[in-house]
Amino acid sequence: MCLLGVMIAMFHSLYLSDATPEQALRLVTRNRVSLTQVIPESYENRIKQVPGVREVMISSWFGGTYIDAQHFFARFIVDTGKLFDVYGELRIPEDQKKAFIRDRTACVIGRDLANKYNLHVGERIHLVGDIYPGDYEFLIAGIFDSPRNSEVMYFSREYLEQSLPERRRGNAGTFVTLIDSPASATRIAQAVDDNFRNSTAETKTESEQAYVLGFVALLGNVKAFLIAISAAVMFTILLVSANTMAMSVRERVREVGVLKTLGFTGGNILFIILGEACAISIAGGVIGFLLSTVLTGGVQSSPAGMFLPPIQRFDPSVASVCILVALGIGLVSSFIPAWNASRTNIVEALRSTD
Repeated sequence: MCLLGVMIAMFHSLYLSDATPEQALRLVTRNRVSLTQVIPESYENRIKQVPGVREVMISSWFGGTYIDAQHFFARFIVDTGKLFDVYGELRIPEDQKKAFIRDRTACVIGRDLANKYNLHVGERIHLVGDIYPGDYEFLIAGIFDSPRNSEVMYFSREYLEQSLPERRRGNAGTFVTLIDSPASATRIAQAVDDNFRNSTAETKTESEQAYVLGFVALLGNVKAFLIAISAAVMFTILLVSANTMAMSVRERVREVGVLKTLGFTGGNILFIILGEACAISIAGGVIGFLLSTVLTGGVQSSPAGMFLPPIQRFDPSVASVCILVALGIGLVSSFIPAWNASRTNIVEALRSTD
């Protein structure tokens, strides 16, 4: 039930949860062919002209290596002057923000990343590029706080552009667009994509939440994966529970006979056994869900957590599903043994030697 709780929480977060107010105001434009294909930076001005667009920021995945492959965290190239306007939920002291914008070799990192590797303002980070080959050194100008996992680093796109050969300049990985209202999202996304229809680099504009799911989809059919694991877990629990209940009832046949001699009807016996099974199953469901909240928190705080939508540790809907599934398993697994016990003849029950 603990594993089932984690699977249900992740499924709910990925496919059933609503975007946060900040996410609802952001759209992401990428190359229509693939996330790995770039688009010209000149698209930025045309996107800005779409009614309802407040700001447009270029953002690209940097990759690279910090120390070694074990020290993994997200690294993004951004327009430094727009980062904290587009991502309004990020909080950073004003002096650190100004230092980040002023120094092209500066970077800002999340609080979680700073705590994980014991990094401080004023220290330097050295990265070895892979997508963008070369050695890069950055001064930590600030540490920001975020409501989500913040094992992430942002640094200046201008600094990177100057280090690239001429043929690789002038491209962007994505455009992050801040819009005026969530109600305008569909219209603006359609208008942006229509602007670049039949161009050499057509675009796909979607909500930030849908874009994050695009990253998840690179792993495969995650939705089917989660459903398959949940189904396998429930089927396994059902088999174990049914076997346990069958053994339990078989060992108490004489007790059933005694109860019937005292006046208990077959219906009474049926409901006693079903009630016992349901009580144990619900208790297991509650304990399993509480344990799953701990694991869910671990998933959210892991490096991969920043690529996932926010996962609530305690979600009433997830708790309800877990407990209802546990109740259903208890009923299904105990019904046949309980039904057979309720129909057992008194004489046969008292003669039982099991």
